Amino acid sequence: MHSKNTDIFVKDISLFFIPVQTRVPLKFGSETLDHVTCARAKVTVEDRAGNRGVGWGETPLSVQWVWPSESAYVDRHDALVQFCKRLAKALMDFNCSGHPLELGHEFIEKQLPQLLQGFNTERQLEEMPHLAALVAASVFDQAIHDAYGNVHSIDIYDTYGSDFMNRDLKWFFDGYQQNEASFLAFKGRYPKDYLVSEPPKRLPVWHLVGGLDPLVEEEKTGNEPMDGYPVVLEDWIERDGLACLKIKLRGNDSKWDYERLVKIGQISIQHNVSSLTADFNCTVRDPQYVNEILDRLGKEHNEIYRRLLYVEQPFPYDLETHRIDVTSVSQRKPLFLDESAHDWRFVRLGKSLGWTGVALKTCKTQTGALLSLCWAKENGMPLMVQDLTNPMLAQIPHVRLAAHAGTIMGVESNGMQFYPQASLPEQEIHPGIYQRRNGVLDLSTIAGSGFGYRVDEIERILPQPVDYF
Repeated sequence: MHSKNTDIFVKDISLFFIPVQTRVPLKFGSETLDHVTCARAKVTVEDRAGNRGVGWGETPLSVQWVWPSESAYVDRHDALVQFCKRLAKALMDFNCSGHPLELGHEFIEKQLPQLLQGFNTERQLEEMPHLAALVAASVFDQAIHDAYGNVHSIDIYDTYGSDFMNRDLKWFFDGYQQNEASFLAFKGRYPKDYLVSEPPKRLPVWHLVGGLDPLVEEEKTGNEPMDGYPVVLEDWIERDGLACLKIKLRGNDSKWDYERLVKIGQISIQHNVSSLTADFNCTVRDPQYVNEILDRLGKEHNEIYRRLLYVEQPFPYDLETHRIDVTSVSQRKPLFLDESAHDWRFVRLGKSLGWTGVALKTCKTQTGALLSLCWAKENGMPLMVQDLTNPMLAQIPHVRLAAHAGTIMGVESNGMQFYPQASLPEQEIHPGIYQRRNGVLDLSTIAGSGFGYRVDEIERILPQPVDYF
């Protein structure tokens, strides 16, 4: 690899685990989340001149999302924690320098599969999926990107071009592209060429309507928390001025799914909510299941159908195993990959099967999200950026990606809905990012180098770092 004086290598890593309790349960697919462990990494890097900088990364280890299974939650959770430790040690031994995108790509491509295979072999239990491994890796990947910006006193998004990177996008995609013309399109181009040149400071924000969420006052059971935050969907819409709702569906009960869509759609009309999306969370096997719901909705409730901006991930996330032709669905509504979009190669496979858009997540690594973004944009696929119900620091790279990606409609953000108390120290510095007002998030407080966390101003007391050697 060519090298620049700005190239970095990892010098030190600290790893923390922060428990977070939800105020209300979050149901998606067949599982329910009522608590989560957030992994946080502090990474020290050094450039070729000997200058050092520190960066931070964080993500919820959302076991139910990254590793859907009938296996016990505690077993999957403990496996994720142990794998984070293994990744920290591996990165300390990773003898490679470069720009964060180059380091991330080399590690994800060459080290992560071997580490995952060895980990699964040693456990001799249900294998941890690749998606879970990516989420664990994202903590360190984000921190390296942040550290790179900090050591050079520059916004990380200003480094995704030829001034700082040693390799163009062709290098990242080399050897994989089957279409020569598509492959050559990336020669001499960099992620900066696909990013919004003047990212907005305000983003429309999506609210997630979980499968257990009460929609109207009459649905309350009396067991709801009395903490000053809304519980009922109508109250959330009123308080936050929401205009975008993401509706979690079951995918195995068409009657329930249809009635849920209709009821939320009617509430949306009453409260001037302009945009809806339906998320089936990988539970559907037959496209006809979705088609019948959409066709009935269009016939019986056309105004609700009109407000449905896109459909998200109805089908199993393992696209290689489940090569379902989904063209019939995407002919009705835009169909977005989420769990399936592990990296740009899966985005390419999804497009060949009829998927039309991509939901990016920083929890699949900042490196992977940027490469998927570039491939998707070059190939005419619209984008969304969705969170993993991100609290604390995890929220900031997430909203920054959305601002630079150029999404079809803002950004999803649900941390303040399910655990608002978790982010109070960060909220003191960035009130507009952790509070939704007038249907938007305000990113204007993000400033400085790296991701712009302003972490030195955040009065967050961390637990002791864990031992990973």
